[in-house]
Amino acid sequence: MQGSLMLDIAGTWLTVEDRRLLRQPEVGGLILFARNIEHPTQVRELCAAIRRLRPDLLLAVDQEGGRVQRLRQGFVRLPAMRTFAAHEDAEQLAEHCGWLMATEVLAAGLDLSFAPVLDLDHGRSGVIGSRAFEGDPEAAARLAGAFIRGMHAAGMAATGKHFPGHGWAEADSHVAIPTDDRGLEEIRERDMLPFRQLRGELDALMPAHVIYPKVDERPAGFSRRWLQDILRGELGFDGVIFSDDLSMAGAHVAGDAAARIEAALRAGCDMGLVCNDRAAAELALSALQRLGASPAPRLARMRRRAFPGIEYKQHPRWQRALESLRRAQLID
Repeated sequence: MQGSLMLDIAGTWLTVEDRRLLRQPEVGGLILFARNIEHPTQVRELCAAIRRLRPDLLLAVDQEGGRVQRLRQGFVRLPAMRTFAAHEDAEQLAEHCGWLMATEVLAAGLDLSFAPVLDLDHGRSGVIGSRAFEGDPEAAARLAGAFIRGMHAAGMAATGKHFPGHGWAEADSHVAIPTDDRGLEEIRERDMLPFRQLRGELDALMPAHVIYPKVDERPAGFSRRWLQDILRGELGFDGVIFSDDLSMAGAHVAGDAAARIEAALRAGCDMGLVCNDRAAAELALSALQRLGASPAPRLARMRRRAFPGIEYKQHPRWQRALESLRRAQLID
């Protein structure tokens, strides 16, 4: 059964210290960033080395498209999700993109990309902006649903983010603590609509480091009201819940890294991410070792369901997807 901490490493290969950490049973996943990536062969070799050490670890990356994609050299430069809406065949293009993204990520040896973004583009949030499919919730749900179909067809589980919606809050939760002062009904009718409509297709969700004071004084990722009462109870969602990065400023309201991962798991997250701060990751690990936190069996659902192999670019569907996206001038 999977451990409940996901962390990162500093370089493009495993150090002795990395290996020591990854052997701890409380560690259940590893996420790669741009600093860990040189080219497809190196990523495959790194993933293979990790799997030799811990075959059960979930290996993740953020490969949304647009400005958020860690795999670049030797990989397709994906368009921002907001660009699809301008095209008549937007849903087909989104599905092609979801399949293409997932195929490349899986072929690199990883299990999943944390995608798609289900936030709405309200024209207010600089950190979301073009990462969102649409400002209209119905249109966003249709396009995200098509992207998920592509991911699933390639063999990758889908993670919707950032529940219940980060598009209205103006502050960037990487560096600040955003708030959304709207009431529950408005959020439920608009921003939650893509999450509600796609709950049967989503394998996982990631809550926002946003405080919605009219609903709960705690950020959504630390809130039993949001995660248990609304997400699990009202929406009936039974998939995995990943925390967003607990090193982000928006998570600091819960205290140090030990307090943050405890709060996230207590609220209902299955796995807590602690990234870009090795000391914080060590602190979170110590907290889990002290608590004897129970692993989450749901996490096994997120493992890759297919491995396309390194010759995936010869696949007819790859050629069709690439040609369609090029013809729409969405990729070079």
